Amino acid sequence: MDELLRTVEVAALLKVPPGTLRQWRHRGFGPRGFALGGTVRYRRSVVDAWIAAQERAETAGVA
Repeated sequence: MDELLRTVEVAALLKVPPGTLRQWRHRGFGPRGFALGGTVRYRRSVVDAWIAAQERAETAGVA
């Protein structure tokens, strides 16, 4: 089963404040999270895929 991460864990991984991650989620940006028992969780595979997509988009713009 895929690891489920809390907002503070994803924020630490991305090195952004938790509030930034919450704003991103509200605006439809950032890794897709979901509510589980009233708490937002993120699948590790989704976070990793989002990071990879950001990296691809950045390198595509540079080349």
